[in-house]
Amino acid sequence: MKNSELKSLTLEELQQKLEAEKESLTKLRFAHAISPIENPMKIKETRKLIARIITILKQKETQN
Repeated sequence: MKNSELKSLTLEELQQKLEAEKESLTKLRFAHAISPIENPMKIKETRKLIARIITILKQKETQN
């Protein structure tokens, strides 16, 4: 998901997206611990997406 797409979301939508991505990251980590997943870079991408969402959430909260 691109930054411009994330910035267009509301606070509630961003919080829902954050929870979903955190859950996805947990599932990826468990799957990778049991047996190596096909694309381990997916874990890194998910972590970066979570960081982006948190950053945009903080920016929107300080603006309001």
